Amino acid sequence: MIAQLLLTALLTFVLVYAWSAHRTVPIIGLLASGAALAGLYFVWVQEHATALAALVGIGRGSDLIVYIWVVISLLIMLNLHLKLRLQLDMITRLARAVAIDRAKESQREAVPRRKRRPVVLGRKAEAPPIDSQAKK
Repeated sequence: MIAQLLLTALLTFVLVYAWSAHRTVPIIGLLASGAALAGLYFVWVQEHATALAALVGIGRGSDLIVYIWVVISLLIMLNLHLKLRLQLDMITRLARAVAIDRAKESQREAVPRRKRRPVVLGRKAEAPPIDSQAKK
């Protein structure tokens, strides 16, 4: 009886988590909710787990639950692995883009620029003196 209460508490926690995850990733929330509800059902009606196990050729219902749990765990690990690889690939591409951008920026700074004469505001420009002998 204590095991049933403990498993019920844990599966209820999973159900609450699945409901909150349903808003962001609906398929994960739906699958986790289904697994939690099935788990709750089999915790309280163990004879049906045994009957289902016999139907698929497994000796006991608890063995069936463990096998299903292993498969689900492996699928979750594969999903996490694929997401991690995708994130690492995105970080690599981002780091390359930042490095290329910084290299281009430092290259622009290294090119000498033509110096301009300062513009003095507020003074009228004086015309250069005309040399009367230069025109002759």
